Amino acid sequence: MTSKHIITWIEYLKQIPSAIFRDKRQPVGHRHPLTLRDWATQPDQLPVWVQQSAVAQRYLSLLGALAWAELPERENCSVNQFPPIPYAAFIGACLIKLDQQLVSMGRLRQYLLEHPELIWLLGFPLVADPNSPWGFNPAATLPTQRHFTRLLRQLPNAILQQLLDSSVALIQTEVADLDLALGQTISLDTKHIIAWVKENNPKAYVKSGRYDKSQQPKGDPDCRLGCKRRHNQRPASKKRPATPTTNPRPADTISVGEYYWGYASGVVATKIPDWGEVALAELTQPFDQSDLSYFYPLLADTERRLGFRPKYAALDAAFDAFYIYEYFHSNDHDGFAAVPFCTRGGHRRRFDNQGLPLCQAGLPMPLKHTFWCKTSLVHHQRGRYACPLRYPQPSSQACPVNHKRWPKGGCLTTLPTSIGARLRYQIDRDSARYKLIYNQRTANERINSQAKALGIERPKLRNQRAIANLNSLIYLLINLRTLQRIRQRKAASVQPN
Repeated sequence: MTSKHIITWIEYLKQIPSAIFRDKRQPVGHRHPLTLRDWATQPDQLPVWVQQSAVAQRYLSLLGALAWAELPERENCSVNQFPPIPYAAFIGACLIKLDQQLVSMGRLRQYLLEHPELIWLLGFPLVADPNSPWGFNPAATLPTQRHFTRLLRQLPNAILQQLLDSSVALIQTEVADLDLALGQTISLDTKHIIAWVKENNPKAYVKSGRYDKSQQPKGDPDCRLGCKRRHNQRPASKKRPATPTTNPRPADTISVGEYYWGYASGVVATKIPDWGEVALAELTQPFDQSDLSYFYPLLADTERRLGFRPKYAALDAAFDAFYIYEYFHSNDHDGFAAVPFCTRGGHRRRFDNQGLPLCQAGLPMPLKHTFWCKTSLVHHQRGRYACPLRYPQPSSQACPVNHKRWPKGGCLTTLPTSIGARLRYQIDRDSARYKLIYNQRTANERINSQAKALGIERPKLRNQRAIANLNSLIYLLINLRTLQRIRQRKAASVQPN
C-alpha cells in the first residue's frame, strides 16, 4: 500500500461517526458517594434489599472498618463515557474473592453476579436498567474477567499498604483496653512462593537449564531462582567434606537444597495472646534475594505503623548478623533479638569488659586499625585486632597456646566494631528469658499457615506486581479476620448471661 492510499484511508475513517466505536452499554446511572465505612456506621440507611442480604451484612462487618475514604481516585483514562472502577470497589471485591477462596477472577465475577447487593455495596459505577429489580444491570456494571486481572496487575501496591496501615491502627485501638503491649515482641520470617512456570513442574519436559539462573522462564519474566530449604548450620560432629579433585559429579545429582523459580514474601508478625496474630508489615521480592534484605524495609514499616520501635524479636538463624542485634539493643538495653547462633563463623568468641575480643589464650587483642566494609548488605566499620604479644610492642613472652600463626606475627581477627558483633556471642541462649522470646516465632508460623490456606504459595499469576498485590491482600484479610474475632469476643464478654 502506497503512502497515497494510506492518507486516503485515514481521511475515510475520519468521516465515520464516532458513535460507531462507542460502547453499546446503557448510560451510567448513579454511584453512591458513601464508602463501606460510612455504611457500617449507618446501616439503617441502606436499601432494604441490601439490609436483608446476609452476605452483604457479613462483608459490611468484615470490610467496613477500613479507611476506604482515604484512598485516591483513579484517573479516567477511558475514551468512552464510563467512569473507571474505583480502587475501593476493586480491592473490596478481591478481598471477597480471597475470603470465598474463589480460584479465578471469572469465579469472582460470577459470585458478584449472583449477589448484586455486593456490587451496589462495594461502590461499582452502576449501569442503569429500569427493568431490573435493583435498578441497574449487574452484568453490564461489572468489568470483564480480563479487566479484573488487569486491574490487579496495575493496582499500586502503596494503596494496599495504606489499607494495611488502617488495619493495624484498628487492631491497636481494639486492644488498647486489654492491657496488651501490641508489637513489643515481633517475629520475622519469609514464605516461599512457587512461580507458575513449567520449570517448577518435575513432570514437564525441559530440554536443558531447569535450574540455570541465566535461562529465564518464558512463563514469568520476573521470577528468580532461589533455594527454599537448605541447612545453614554446620553439624558439629561432621567435618566439612573436601572438594573432590577427581571424578566430578553433576550438580543436579548432589542433594544441596530444594530449588524453585519464584518469589518470597517477608512478613513481620506479632502475637496477641489468646486472641490471634497480626501482620505488621510485608514485602514481596524475587526468590534470589537474601532473608537479611527484608529486615530494614520491613522494620521501617513496622515502626511507622506501631509508632515505636519493637523491643524484642524472634528470628531464625538466617538473621544471625551483628546489625540485627544492634538494632534492638540501641532501642533499649533491656531489649534483644533472640536468634540462634550460626556456626559458620567458627568458634564462639569471648570478650573482656572493654569489648576487646580475647584470643585463644584468653588475652585481650588490641585494635590495630579500622576500615569500612562496603561489600556487605549493610556498610559498616570493621576493626582489625592483633596479637597482644606482638602489638603494639613486641613481647619476649611466647604464645601460651602455641598458635599456628605465632611464627608469622601472631593471631589476627577482623570483627565489626559495632556492639552487635559482641552481643552475637554474649547473649545467653540457654536462659528462660531467651527461650520465652524465641517461642514467639510461632506467630509467623500461624500467619504463614493462614496465608498458605489463602493460596499464597502457588498463585496462578505470571508477574511480580500482581503477585505482590495478591500477597498484600492476603495479609490484609488475615488482619481483618483477627480484628473481627477480637470484636466478636469483646461483644460476647459484655453481654449478660
